[in-house]
Amino acid sequence: MQELKNNEKSKEMVKKADKVYASAGQIRYFDICLDSAKGAILKDLDGNEYIDLLATASAMNVGHSHPKVLAAMKEQMEHLLHYTPAYFYNPKVEELARKLVESTPGDFEKRVIFGNSGSDSNDAMMKFSRAYTGRQTIVSFTGSYHGSTYGSMTLSAVSLNMRRKMTPLVSGVEYIPFPNSYDRREDESEEDLVNRYWSYFEDALNTYLPIDEIAGVIIEPIQGDGGFLKAPKAYMDKLYQFTRENNIVFAVDEINQGLARSGKMWSIEHFGIEPDILTTAKSLASGMPLSAIVGRKEIMDSLEAPAHVFTTSGNPVCCAAALASFAVIEEENLVEKSRKDGEYVKERFEKMQEKYPVIGDVRIYGLNGGVELVKDKKTKEPDTESASKLITYLKNNGVLMITVKGNVLRFQPPLVITREEIDRALDTIERGFSELEKGNLKLDDDKKIGW
Repeated sequence: MQELKNNEKSKEMVKKADKVYASAGQIRYFDICLDSAKGAILKDLDGNEYIDLLATASAMNVGHSHPKVLAAMKEQMEHLLHYTPAYFYNPKVEELARKLVESTPGDFEKRVIFGNSGSDSNDAMMKFSRAYTGRQTIVSFTGSYHGSTYGSMTLSAVSLNMRRKMTPLVSGVEYIPFPNSYDRREDESEEDLVNRYWSYFEDALNTYLPIDEIAGVIIEPIQGDGGFLKAPKAYMDKLYQFTRENNIVFAVDEINQGLARSGKMWSIEHFGIEPDILTTAKSLASGMPLSAIVGRKEIMDSLEAPAHVFTTSGNPVCCAAALASFAVIEEENLVEKSRKDGEYVKERFEKMQEKYPVIGDVRIYGLNGGVELVKDKKTKEPDTESASKLITYLKNNGVLMITVKGNVLRFQPPLVITREEIDRALDTIERGFSELEKGNLKLDDDKKIGW
């Protein structure tokens, strides 16, 4: 990695953008304006290069500007730029729908419908769950992030800024505490933790949440913005069995964690569960605007057009990008690469955890996860200041990393990242922890970092 130059061009472009771009649409970290990207390497307007540990919020699993994806898009552009599948099919829509049916868990007949973002696909989960069951209540979980439309925002419970000044939200959504293994009490076994969190759900069922009014349960098997928390398998088994016994739709959000990110093609595969509905977006089309909801035929047949129609959904260029992305995942064996590289990364972070008291917990699943920084390992009090100082140091040393929840380092590089790039990034991170412990790190300015 070359020595970082000044970033005057980036700063100037940021100043210009801030005059026309609304602040609600950007979580500010650093004054960086990107110019190009390839694989796992980003380049800004000033020519500085960075190892990308974010992958556009896990939207570039097959890497930036993958030649197979670019070639597929260019070829499709010459045939048909767009015509909405709301009126007429195109070959790429049919081919991608068939690919999604084949690749998602569940040995039953499925149907697919497309949208433009993860947010609208999670809105669809609410629509189809309610239509199929004839019930209204949707159960979601604290710490969840499902999107920014009114429906998906209502499903989310991770940031107060997604609610301030915007109520009333969509009615009929209830929230249950997500089972957090890092919340384990002293001398509490995992079984006891699962039972404790399940009791929170039972309390709701016994006091304010009638079972016969629940249409669906929507969950991230591994929460992303909630801090990279993976639900204990025993809890997921209980939850799934509960939905089977009560004719409730079991829906999973795979927008952040799907498509090889967690060391499985879909994160729900860690649990051996076949969901009724699955949503995907982000890396589906390598960051191009495309989402999909895949569900049991009988559920997807519960609504008729135009209940979930978007003029620009199922864009054939985006579908071509998605098919090429699937091909890259398969041809480059990215599921297995993610698993193996993830094991290596986890081991490196756990060694750092032994050395640096600020690291409270390491949660790595594939090339994907979070490292939680705390002021005290016993109290687990979040250390947001140290997290902000560390990612600032990393940025200044050619590694782009951000935080979630203020104190959790977000590790989600493109899955094509090389082992040499991983080592360079981890070496820089370890040097950062060393400098942090010595009290040598500072922020670029006093502006708030993250959300």
